[in-house]
Amino acid sequence: QGENLLYCFEVAPTQPALTQVTQCRTEGSTRGLAAVPRLALDVMACEVLRVLQLTDTALVPVSYLVPRKSVQEFHEDLFPDCTGTLPATDAQGWWAGDSQQVGRVSLHPARRPTETFTSPIIAVTGPTSTGHTDTDTGHTDADQTSGYSSPSSLASPGSAATSLSASTGPSSGFASSPSQKSLQSILGPSSRFRHTQGRVLHRDCHLTNLRGLSLTTPGECDGFCANHQRVALPLLSAGGQIAVLELSKPGRLPDAAVPTVQNGAAVADLAWDPFDPRRLAVAGEDARIRLWRIPEGGLQETLQEPEAVLRGHTEKIYSIRFHPLASDLLVSSSYDMTVRIWELSAGREVLCLQGHTDQIFSMAWSPDGKKLATVSKDGRIRLYEPRRSSQPQQEGPGPEGGRGARLVWVCGGDYLLVSGFDSRSERRILLYRAQALPEGPLSVLGLDVAPSTLLPFYDEDTSVVFLTGKGDTRVFLYEVTPEPPYFLECNSFTSNEPHKGFVFLPKTACEVREVEFA
Repeated sequence: QGENLLYCFEVAPTQPALTQVTQCRTEGSTRGLAAVPRLALDVMACEVLRVLQLTDTALVPVSYLVPRKSVQEFHEDLFPDCTGTLPATDAQGWWAGDSQQVGRVSLHPARRPTETFTSPIIAVTGPTSTGHTDTDTGHTDADQTSGYSSPSSLASPGSAATSLSASTGPSSGFASSPSQKSLQSILGPSSRFRHTQGRVLHRDCHLTNLRGLSLTTPGECDGFCANHQRVALPLLSAGGQIAVLELSKPGRLPDAAVPTVQNGAAVADLAWDPFDPRRLAVAGEDARIRLWRIPEGGLQETLQEPEAVLRGHTEKIYSIRFHPLASDLLVSSSYDMTVRIWELSAGREVLCLQGHTDQIFSMAWSPDGKKLATVSKDGRIRLYEPRRSSQPQQEGPGPEGGRGARLVWVCGGDYLLVSGFDSRSERRILLYRAQALPEGPLSVLGLDVAPSTLLPFYDEDTSVVFLTGKGDTRVFLYEVTPEPPYFLECNSFTSNEPHKGFVFLPKTACEVREVEFA
Protein backbone atom coordinates (compact mmCIF):
# COMPACT_ATOMS: atom_id res chain seq x y z
CA GLN A 1 0.00 0.00 0.00
CA GLY A 2 1.21 3.47 -0.89
CA GLU A 3 3.30 2.23 -3.84
CA ASN A 4 2.72 2.67 -7.58
CA LEU A 5 4.46 -0.49 -8.83
CA LEU A 6 2.72 -3.84 -9.37
CA TYR A 7 5.14 -6.78 -9.53
CA CYS A 8 4.34 -10.12 -11.18
CA PHE A 9 6.38 -13.18 -10.12
CA GLU A 10 6.44 -16.82 -11.13
CA VAL A 11 6.49 -19.13 -8.09
CA ALA A 12 8.22 -22.51 -8.49
CA PRO A 13 8.88 -25.38 -6.04
CA THR A 14 12.55 -25.41 -7.06
CA GLN A 15 15.22 -22.75 -7.02
CA PRO A 16 14.88 -20.01 -7.98
CA ALA A 17 11.58 -20.08 -6.13
CA LEU A 18 10.61 -16.59 -7.31
CA THR A 19 11.26 -15.25 -10.80
CA GLN A 20 10.00 -11.82 -11.78
CA VAL A 21 7.95 -11.85 -14.98
CA THR A 22 7.04 -8.19 -15.35
CA GLN A 23 6.14 -5.06 -13.44
CA CYS A 24 3.59 -2.34 -14.06
CA ARG A 25 3.84 1.30 -13.02
CA THR A 26 0.48 2.85 -12.13
CA GLU A 27 -0.50 6.50 -12.15
CA GLY A 28 -1.72 6.66 -8.56
CA SER A 29 -0.57 5.17 -5.27
CA THR A 30 -2.18 1.90 -4.25
CA ARG A 31 -4.55 1.91 -1.26
CA GLY A 32 -5.90 -1.57 -1.89
CA LEU A 33 -5.74 -4.33 -4.50
CA ALA A 34 -8.08 -7.17 -5.52
CA ALA A 35 -7.89 -9.83 -8.24
CA VAL A 36 -10.85 -10.27 -10.57
CA PRO A 37 -12.05 -13.92 -10.88
CA ARG A 38 -10.86 -15.70 -14.00
CA LEU A 39 -14.41 -16.16 -15.24
CA ALA A 40 -14.59 -12.38 -15.68
CA LEU A 41 -11.50 -12.16 -17.93
CA ASP A 42 -11.71 -11.18 -21.59
CA VAL A 43 -10.24 -14.43 -22.86
CA MET A 44 -10.72 -13.54 -26.54
CA ALA A 45 -8.36 -10.60 -26.00
CA CYS A 46 -5.81 -12.95 -24.35
CA GLU A 47 -6.30 -11.32 -20.95
CA VAL A 48 -4.75 -13.68 -18.37
CA LEU A 49 -5.11 -11.51 -15.27
CA ARG A 50 -6.99 -8.43 -14.14
CA VAL A 51 -6.61 -6.66 -10.84
CA LEU A 52 -8.52 -3.73 -9.39
CA GLN A 53 -6.38 -1.00 -7.86
CA LEU A 54 -7.94 1.28 -5.27
CA THR A 55 -6.39 4.76 -5.27
CA ASP A 56 -7.30 7.85 -3.28
CA THR A 57 -10.01 8.83 -5.76
CA ALA A 58 -10.67 5.93 -8.14
CA LEU A 59 -10.95 2.19 -8.70
CA VAL A 60 -8.59 1.39 -11.60
CA PRO A 61 -8.61 -1.93 -13.52
CA VAL A 62 -5.15 -3.17 -14.52
CA SER A 63 -5.17 -5.79 -17.27
CA TYR A 64 -2.39 -8.25 -18.17
CA LEU A 65 -2.45 -9.45 -21.78
CA VAL A 66 -0.35 -12.08 -23.52
CA PRO A 67 0.52 -10.93 -27.06
CA ARG A 68 -0.67 -13.40 -29.66
CA LYS A 69 -0.71 -13.09 -33.43
CA SER A 70 -4.38 -14.04 -33.51
CA VAL A 71 -6.90 -12.77 -30.99
CA GLN A 72 -9.93 -14.08 -32.86
CA GLU A 73 -9.70 -17.59 -31.45
CA PHE A 74 -9.68 -19.19 -28.01
CA HIS A 75 -6.19 -20.17 -26.82
CA GLU A 76 -6.44 -23.38 -24.80
CA ASP A 77 -2.85 -23.11 -23.53
CA LEU A 78 -3.55 -19.74 -21.90
CA PHE A 79 -6.91 -20.63 -20.41
CA PRO A 80 -7.17 -24.11 -18.87
CA ASP A 81 -10.36 -24.99 -17.05
CA CYS A 82 -10.74 -23.00 -13.85
CA THR A 83 -12.57 -23.51 -10.57
CA GLY A 84 -16.33 -23.20 -11.01
CA THR A 85 -18.92 -21.41 -8.91
CA LEU A 86 -20.95 -24.39 -7.64
CA PRO A 87 -20.01 -25.75 -4.19
CA ALA A 88 -18.84 -29.36 -4.03
CA THR A 89 -20.71 -30.15 -0.81
CA ASP A 90 -22.60 -28.48 2.02
CA ALA A 91 -21.63 -27.78 5.62
CA GLN A 92 -23.14 -31.01 6.98
CA GLY A 93 -21.41 -33.03 4.27
CA TRP A 94 -18.04 -31.46 5.11
CA TRP A 95 -18.47 -32.24 8.81
CA ALA A 96 -19.31 -35.79 7.81
CA GLY A 97 -15.96 -36.11 6.02
CA ASP A 98 -16.87 -35.21 2.42
CA SER A 99 -13.75 -33.79 0.67
CA GLN A 100 -15.00 -33.38 -2.86
CA GLN A 101 -13.42 -30.55 -4.85
CA VAL A 102 -15.26 -27.77 -6.64
CA GLY A 103 -15.78 -28.74 -10.25
CA ARG A 104 -13.72 -27.07 -12.97
CA VAL A 105 -15.37 -25.22 -15.85
CA SER A 106 -14.23 -24.07 -19.28
CA LEU A 107 -13.40 -20.43 -19.97
CA HIS A 108 -14.40 -20.83 -23.61
CA PRO A 109 -17.24 -18.34 -24.24
CA ALA A 110 -19.32 -21.01 -25.99
CA ARG A 111 -18.86 -23.55 -23.20
CA ARG A 112 -19.43 -21.38 -20.15
CA PRO A 113 -21.71 -22.99 -17.52
CA THR A 114 -25.13 -21.44 -16.99
CA GLU A 115 -26.04 -23.14 -13.70
CA THR A 116 -25.81 -20.90 -10.64
CA PHE A 117 -25.94 -21.40 -6.89
CA THR A 118 -28.02 -19.44 -4.40
CA SER A 119 -27.33 -19.62 -0.68
CA PRO A 120 -30.27 -20.85 1.45
CA ILE A 121 -32.13 -18.29 3.51
CA ILE A 122 -31.04 -18.47 7.14
CA ALA A 123 -33.97 -18.75 9.55
CA VAL A 124 -33.71 -16.25 12.40
CA THR A 125 -34.19 -17.87 15.82
CA GLY A 126 -34.16 -16.45 19.29
CA PRO A 127 -31.11 -16.80 21.55
CA THR A 128 -30.83 -19.94 23.61
CA SER A 129 -28.87 -20.50 26.77
CA THR A 130 -25.81 -22.72 26.82
CA GLY A 131 -26.64 -26.30 27.72
CA HIS A 132 -30.33 -26.01 26.81
CA THR A 133 -31.76 -29.23 25.43
CA ASP A 134 -33.35 -28.94 21.97
CA THR A 135 -36.54 -30.97 22.25
CA ASP A 136 -36.70 -31.38 18.44
CA THR A 137 -33.31 -33.00 18.13
CA GLY A 138 -32.62 -34.41 21.56
CA HIS A 139 -29.10 -32.90 21.60
CA THR A 140 -27.60 -30.16 23.71
CA ASP A 141 -26.39 -27.03 21.88
CA ALA A 142 -22.89 -27.53 23.20
CA ASP A 143 -20.84 -30.58 23.96
CA GLN A 144 -19.99 -30.21 27.63
CA THR A 145 -17.04 -32.59 27.47
CA SER A 146 -15.15 -31.35 24.41
CA GLY A 147 -15.99 -27.66 24.30
CA TYR A 148 -16.68 -27.87 20.53
CA SER A 149 -20.03 -27.54 18.81
CA SER A 150 -21.26 -30.65 17.12
CA PRO A 151 -21.74 -30.56 13.35
CA SER A 152 -25.49 -31.00 13.58
CA SER A 153 -25.87 -28.05 15.94
CA LEU A 154 -24.20 -25.67 13.42
CA ALA A 155 -27.09 -25.99 10.98
CA SER A 156 -29.92 -23.64 11.77
CA PRO A 157 -33.17 -25.43 12.64
CA GLY A 158 -35.46 -25.59 9.69
CA SER A 159 -32.80 -24.41 7.18
CA ALA A 160 -32.95 -26.04 3.77
CA ALA A 161 -29.42 -27.20 2.97
CA THR A 162 -28.81 -27.64 -0.75
CA SER A 163 -28.00 -31.20 -1.78
CA LEU A 164 -25.36 -31.50 -4.50
CA SER A 165 -24.65 -34.51 -6.64
CA ALA A 166 -21.20 -36.05 -6.86
CA SER A 167 -20.92 -34.84 -10.45
CA THR A 168 -20.15 -31.32 -9.30
CA GLY A 169 -16.54 -32.18 -8.50
CA PRO A 170 -13.88 -34.88 -8.38
CA SER A 171 -14.51 -37.77 -6.06
CA SER A 172 -11.65 -37.05 -3.69
CA GLY A 173 -8.26 -35.42 -3.37
CA PHE A 174 -6.71 -32.57 -5.37
CA ALA A 175 -6.79 -33.28 -9.09
CA SER A 176 -3.80 -32.12 -11.13
CA SER A 177 -4.62 -28.97 -13.05
CA PRO A 178 -3.18 -27.47 -16.22
CA SER A 179 -3.20 -24.15 -14.38
CA GLN A 180 -0.35 -25.48 -12.24
CA LYS A 181 1.94 -25.40 -15.26
CA SER A 182 4.86 -23.03 -15.14
CA LEU A 183 3.71 -19.44 -15.56
CA GLN A 184 6.59 -18.82 -17.89
CA SER A 185 5.49 -21.69 -20.14
CA ILE A 186 2.12 -19.97 -20.43
CA LEU A 187 3.27 -16.38 -20.82
CA GLY A 188 6.23 -17.37 -22.97
CA PRO A 189 9.93 -16.52 -22.59
CA SER A 190 10.94 -13.27 -20.95
CA SER A 191 13.64 -10.81 -21.95
CA ARG A 192 17.02 -10.70 -20.27
CA PHE A 193 16.57 -6.93 -20.18
CA ARG A 194 13.01 -6.84 -18.87
CA HIS A 195 14.16 -4.97 -15.74
CA THR A 196 15.78 -2.15 -17.73
CA GLN A 197 15.03 1.18 -16.08
CA GLY A 198 15.10 4.48 -17.95
CA ARG A 199 15.84 7.57 -15.88
CA VAL A 200 16.29 11.26 -16.57
CA LEU A 201 19.80 12.43 -15.69
CA HIS A 202 20.38 15.26 -13.25
CA ARG A 203 19.54 18.77 -14.41
CA ASP A 204 23.23 19.62 -14.34
CA CYS A 205 23.49 17.56 -17.54
CA HIS A 206 20.60 19.34 -19.30
CA LEU A 207 20.73 22.05 -21.95
CA THR A 208 17.95 24.47 -21.05
CA ASN A 209 16.42 27.75 -22.22
CA LEU A 210 16.13 26.48 -25.81
CA ARG A 211 14.23 29.05 -27.83
CA GLY A 212 12.72 29.23 -31.30
CA LEU A 213 12.98 25.51 -32.08
CA SER A 214 11.47 24.31 -35.34
CA LEU A 215 8.79 21.71 -34.62
CA THR A 216 7.68 21.39 -38.24
CA THR A 217 10.41 19.14 -39.64
CA PRO A 218 9.00 16.39 -41.91
CA GLY A 219 7.89 13.09 -40.42
CA GLU A 220 10.85 11.38 -42.11
CA CYS A 221 13.22 13.47 -39.93
CA ASP A 222 13.99 12.67 -36.27
CA GLY A 223 13.71 16.39 -35.47
CA PHE A 224 17.39 16.93 -34.61
CA CYS A 225 20.65 14.98 -34.50
CA ALA A 226 23.53 14.42 -32.08
CA ASN A 227 26.93 12.78 -31.85
CA HIS A 228 29.16 12.28 -28.82
CA GLN A 229 30.35 15.91 -28.93
CA ARG A 230 27.50 18.14 -30.05
CA VAL A 231 23.84 18.42 -31.02
CA ALA A 232 22.28 20.20 -34.03
CA LEU A 233 18.80 21.72 -33.64
CA PRO A 234 16.79 23.29 -36.51
CA LEU A 235 15.35 26.69 -35.59
CA LEU A 236 12.12 28.32 -36.64
CA SER A 237 13.92 31.38 -38.01
CA ALA A 238 13.85 32.12 -41.73
CA GLY A 239 16.68 30.80 -43.85
CA GLY A 240 16.94 27.37 -42.27
CA GLN A 241 19.04 28.33 -39.25
CA ILE A 242 20.54 25.53 -37.14
CA ALA A 243 21.81 25.84 -33.58
CA VAL A 244 24.88 23.71 -32.80
CA LEU A 245 25.41 23.16 -29.07
CA GLU A 246 28.32 21.49 -27.30
CA LEU A 247 27.31 18.60 -25.02
CA SER A 248 30.40 19.28 -22.91
CA LYS A 249 28.89 22.65 -21.93
CA PRO A 250 25.51 21.85 -20.34
CA GLY A 251 23.40 24.40 -18.51
CA ARG A 252 21.14 27.32 -19.27
CA LEU A 253 21.69 29.00 -22.62
CA PRO A 254 21.93 32.79 -22.65
CA ASP A 255 18.83 34.79 -23.50
CA ALA A 256 20.73 36.44 -26.34
CA ALA A 257 20.84 34.78 -29.75
CA VAL A 258 23.45 32.04 -30.14
CA PRO A 259 25.65 31.60 -33.25
CA THR A 260 23.98 29.42 -35.87
CA VAL A 261 24.50 27.70 -39.20
CA GLN A 262 22.73 29.67 -41.95
CA ASN A 263 21.60 26.86 -44.24
CA GLY A 264 19.82 29.13 -46.72
CA ALA A 265 16.77 26.84 -47.07
CA ALA A 266 14.30 25.22 -44.68
CA VAL A 267 15.74 22.06 -43.11
CA ALA A 268 14.21 18.74 -44.20
CA ASP A 269 16.73 16.43 -42.49
CA LEU A 270 20.21 16.57 -41.00
CA ALA A 271 22.87 14.07 -39.93
CA TRP A 272 26.35 14.04 -38.41
CA ASP A 273 29.14 12.20 -40.20
CA PRO A 274 29.82 9.10 -38.02
CA PHE A 275 33.57 9.32 -38.76
CA ASP A 276 34.02 13.10 -38.62
CA PRO A 277 32.23 14.66 -35.61
CA ARG A 278 32.69 18.14 -37.05
CA ARG A 279 30.94 17.53 -40.40
CA LEU A 280 27.19 18.10 -40.57
CA ALA A 281 25.09 17.22 -43.63
CA VAL A 282 21.85 19.18 -44.05
CA ALA A 283 19.13 18.37 -46.59
CA GLY A 284 17.07 21.39 -47.60
CA GLU A 285 13.65 21.85 -49.08
CA ASP A 286 15.38 23.38 -52.11
CA ALA A 287 16.51 19.86 -53.20
CA ARG A 288 20.13 20.51 -52.19
CA ILE A 289 22.40 18.92 -49.60
CA ARG A 290 24.88 21.22 -47.86
CA LEU A 291 27.94 20.03 -45.95
CA TRP A 292 29.03 22.16 -43.02
CA ARG A 293 32.22 21.96 -40.96
CA ILE A 294 31.89 23.02 -37.34
CA PRO A 295 35.02 24.64 -35.86
CA GLU A 296 36.89 22.83 -33.11
CA GLY A 297 35.35 23.77 -29.78
CA GLY A 298 31.98 24.69 -31.31
CA LEU A 299 30.40 27.65 -33.06
CA GLN A 300 31.76 31.01 -32.03
CA GLU A 301 30.19 32.92 -34.90
CA THR A 302 27.50 32.36 -37.52
CA LEU A 303 28.45 30.05 -40.41
CA GLN A 304 27.18 31.21 -43.79
CA GLU A 305 29.27 29.31 -46.34
CA PRO A 306 28.99 25.50 -46.57
CA GLU A 307 31.97 23.30 -47.30
CA ALA A 308 30.15 21.81 -50.30
CA VAL A 309 26.72 21.75 -51.96
CA LEU A 310 25.35 18.59 -53.60
CA ARG A 311 22.90 19.06 -56.49
CA GLY A 312 20.99 16.39 -58.37
CA HIS A 313 17.54 15.92 -56.88
CA THR A 314 14.72 17.77 -58.61
CA GLU A 315 12.28 17.85 -55.67
CA LYS A 316 12.37 18.37 -51.90
CA ILE A 317 14.58 15.85 -50.07
CA TYR A 318 13.05 13.50 -47.49
CA SER A 319 16.01 12.13 -45.58
CA ILE A 320 19.76 11.51 -45.65
CA ARG A 321 21.87 8.68 -44.17
CA PHE A 322 25.64 8.25 -43.94
CA HIS A 323 27.16 4.87 -44.82
CA PRO A 324 27.98 2.87 -41.65
CA LEU A 325 31.39 1.59 -42.85
CA ALA A 326 32.80 3.73 -45.65
CA SER A 327 33.78 7.35 -45.28
CA ASP A 328 32.44 10.04 -47.63
CA LEU A 329 29.36 8.04 -48.71
CA LEU A 330 25.89 9.52 -48.22
CA VAL A 331 22.47 8.39 -49.44
CA SER A 332 19.43 10.64 -49.88
CA SER A 333 15.76 10.20 -50.81
CA SER A 334 13.51 12.80 -52.40
CA TYR A 335 10.02 13.67 -53.58
CA ASP A 336 11.31 12.94 -57.09
CA MET A 337 10.97 9.26 -55.97
CA THR A 338 14.67 8.53 -56.40
CA VAL A 339 17.35 7.44 -53.96
CA ARG A 340 20.78 8.86 -54.77
CA ILE A 341 24.19 7.86 -53.43
CA TRP A 342 26.83 10.59 -53.17
CA GLU A 343 30.61 10.46 -52.96
CA LEU A 344 31.38 13.43 -50.74
CA SER A 345 35.12 13.61 -51.40
CA ALA A 346 34.35 14.20 -55.09
CA GLY A 347 31.16 16.17 -54.42
CA ARG A 348 29.16 14.19 -56.96
CA GLU A 349 26.36 11.67 -57.37
CA VAL A 350 27.61 8.16 -58.14
CA LEU A 351 24.36 6.16 -58.39
CA CYS A 352 20.62 6.75 -58.66
CA LEU A 353 18.42 3.91 -57.37
CA GLN A 354 15.14 3.38 -59.24
CA GLY A 355 11.92 1.47 -58.65
CA HIS A 356 9.88 3.65 -56.27
CA THR A 357 6.39 4.72 -57.30
CA ASP A 358 5.44 6.87 -54.30
CA GLN A 359 6.81 8.78 -51.33
CA ILE A 360 9.79 7.14 -49.60
CA PHE A 361 9.16 7.05 -45.86
CA SER A 362 12.45 5.64 -44.62
CA MET A 363 15.71 3.99 -45.65
CA ALA A 364 18.49 2.21 -43.79
CA TRP A 365 21.89 0.70 -44.58
CA SER A 366 22.49 -2.89 -43.46
CA PRO A 367 25.12 -3.29 -40.70
CA ASP A 368 27.62 -4.76 -43.19
CA GLY A 369 27.02 -1.84 -45.56
CA LYS A 370 26.17 -4.08 -48.53
CA LYS A 371 22.42 -3.48 -48.74
CA LEU A 372 20.02 -0.57 -48.52
CA ALA A 373 16.38 -1.08 -47.51
CA THR A 374 13.53 1.36 -48.12
CA VAL A 375 9.84 1.52 -47.18
CA SER A 376 7.46 3.75 -49.09
CA LYS A 377 3.90 5.01 -49.25
CA ASP A 378 2.94 2.48 -51.91
CA GLY A 379 3.02 -0.19 -49.18
CA ARG A 380 6.22 -1.85 -50.41
CA ILE A 381 9.56 -2.65 -48.81
CA ARG A 382 12.48 -2.73 -51.25
CA LEU A 383 15.95 -4.14 -50.81
CA TYR A 384 18.85 -2.85 -52.93
CA GLU A 385 22.44 -3.95 -53.42
CA PRO A 386 23.87 -0.71 -54.86
CA ARG A 387 27.18 -2.22 -56.00
CA ARG A 388 25.28 -4.71 -58.16
CA SER A 389 22.26 -2.89 -59.55
CA SER A 390 20.22 0.29 -59.37
CA GLN A 391 17.03 -1.80 -59.33
CA PRO A 392 15.64 -3.49 -56.19
CA GLN A 393 16.80 -7.07 -55.61
CA GLN A 394 13.71 -7.90 -53.53
CA GLU A 395 10.30 -6.44 -52.78
CA GLY A 396 7.76 -7.33 -50.13
CA PRO A 397 4.52 -6.06 -48.59
CA GLY A 398 4.96 -3.28 -46.04
CA PRO A 399 2.62 -1.60 -43.54
CA GLU A 400 -0.86 -0.64 -44.69
CA GLY A 401 -1.94 2.91 -45.38
CA GLY A 402 0.07 6.00 -46.12
CA ARG A 403 0.52 7.59 -42.71
CA GLY A 404 4.24 6.95 -42.38
CA ALA A 405 6.67 4.14 -41.65
CA ARG A 406 10.22 3.57 -40.43
CA LEU A 407 12.61 0.64 -40.73
CA VAL A 408 15.80 -0.56 -39.07
CA TRP A 409 18.02 -3.63 -39.46
CA VAL A 410 18.05 -6.02 -36.48
CA CYS A 411 19.55 -9.35 -35.36
CA GLY A 412 22.89 -8.96 -37.08
CA GLY A 413 21.40 -7.68 -40.32
CA ASP A 414 19.39 -10.84 -41.03
CA TYR A 415 16.04 -9.21 -40.24
CA LEU A 416 14.22 -5.94 -40.84
CA LEU A 417 11.98 -4.30 -38.26
CA VAL A 418 9.39 -1.92 -39.70
CA SER A 419 7.11 0.41 -37.73
CA GLY A 420 3.89 1.64 -39.29
CA PHE A 421 0.10 1.62 -39.06
CA ASP A 422 -2.71 -0.76 -39.90
CA SER A 423 -6.00 0.13 -41.59
CA ARG A 424 -7.48 1.15 -38.21
CA SER A 425 -4.60 3.55 -37.44
CA GLU A 426 -3.13 1.24 -34.81
CA ARG A 427 0.62 1.63 -34.52
CA ARG A 428 2.44 -1.66 -34.87
CA ILE A 429 5.81 -3.19 -35.59
CA LEU A 430 6.53 -5.90 -38.16
CA LEU A 431 9.51 -8.25 -38.40
CA TYR A 432 10.77 -9.53 -41.77
CA ARG A 433 13.48 -11.96 -42.75
CA ALA A 434 15.71 -9.91 -45.03
CA GLN A 435 16.24 -12.77 -47.48
CA ALA A 436 12.50 -13.48 -47.80
CA LEU A 437 10.71 -10.14 -48.12
CA PRO A 438 8.08 -11.48 -50.57
CA GLU A 439 6.86 -13.92 -47.89
CA GLY A 440 5.66 -11.04 -45.73
CA PRO A 441 6.25 -10.42 -42.03
CA LEU A 442 7.19 -13.19 -39.62
CA SER A 443 5.46 -11.41 -36.76
CA VAL A 444 3.23 -8.38 -36.25
CA LEU A 445 2.76 -6.68 -32.89
CA GLY A 446 0.17 -3.96 -32.28
CA LEU A 447 1.14 -1.33 -29.71
CA ASP A 448 -1.37 1.52 -29.46
CA VAL A 449 -3.36 4.11 -31.39
CA ALA A 450 -1.59 7.45 -31.87
CA PRO A 451 -1.07 9.87 -34.79
CA SER A 452 2.74 9.96 -34.94
CA THR A 453 4.99 7.37 -36.59
CA LEU A 454 7.05 5.25 -34.20
CA LEU A 455 10.78 6.00 -34.47
CA PRO A 456 12.79 2.79 -33.93
CA PHE A 457 16.28 2.89 -32.42
CA TYR A 458 18.08 -0.45 -32.27
CA ASP A 459 20.96 -1.40 -29.97
CA GLU A 460 22.81 -4.19 -31.75
CA ASP A 461 24.72 -5.24 -28.62
CA THR A 462 21.62 -6.15 -26.59
CA SER A 463 19.16 -6.57 -29.50
CA VAL A 464 16.80 -4.15 -27.74
CA VAL A 465 14.71 -1.78 -29.86
CA PHE A 466 13.43 1.52 -28.47
CA LEU A 467 10.25 2.95 -30.02
CA THR A 468 8.58 6.30 -29.53
CA GLY A 469 6.96 9.02 -31.61
CA LYS A 470 6.93 12.79 -31.74
CA GLY A 471 4.38 14.00 -29.22
CA ASP A 472 4.55 10.75 -27.21
CA THR A 473 5.47 10.49 -23.54
CA ARG A 474 6.18 6.75 -23.57
CA VAL A 475 9.18 4.86 -24.92
CA PHE A 476 8.49 1.17 -25.69
CA LEU A 477 11.32 -1.34 -25.24
CA TYR A 478 11.44 -4.81 -26.79
CA GLU A 479 14.17 -7.38 -27.11
CA VAL A 480 14.08 -8.70 -30.68
CA THR A 481 14.92 -12.38 -31.22
CA PRO A 482 15.10 -14.48 -34.41
CA GLU A 483 12.88 -17.13 -32.79
CA PRO A 484 9.21 -16.97 -31.75
CA PRO A 485 7.70 -14.99 -30.14
CA TYR A 486 10.24 -12.54 -31.71
CA PHE A 487 9.32 -9.56 -29.47
CA LEU A 488 10.04 -9.78 -25.72
CA GLU A 489 8.66 -6.83 -23.80
CA CYS A 490 10.88 -4.86 -21.42
CA ASN A 491 10.05 -2.05 -19.01
CA SER A 492 8.87 1.02 -20.87
CA PHE A 493 9.93 4.54 -19.95
CA THR A 494 7.50 7.41 -19.44
CA SER A 495 8.53 11.06 -19.45
CA ASN A 496 6.69 13.97 -17.88
CA GLU A 497 6.46 15.96 -21.12
CA PRO A 498 5.80 14.94 -24.75
CA HIS A 499 8.82 14.38 -26.98
CA LYS A 500 9.50 16.93 -29.71
CA GLY A 501 12.34 14.79 -31.04
CA PHE A 502 14.29 11.74 -29.98
CA VAL A 503 17.83 10.59 -30.85
CA PHE A 504 20.37 8.19 -29.38
CA LEU A 505 23.96 9.07 -28.57
CA PRO A 506 26.77 6.74 -29.71
CA LYS A 507 27.53 3.87 -27.33
CA THR A 508 30.86 5.51 -26.48
CA ALA A 509 28.89 8.12 -24.51
CA CYS A 510 27.40 5.49 -22.13
CA GLU A 511 28.51 5.30 -18.49
CA VAL A 512 29.46 1.63 -18.51
CA ARG A 513 30.43 1.66 -14.82
CA GLU A 514 26.74 2.20 -14.06
CA VAL A 515 25.71 -0.52 -16.56
CA GLU A 516 24.25 2.12 -18.88
CA PHE A 517 23.82 0.60 -22.34
CA ALA A 518 21.81 3.29 -24.18
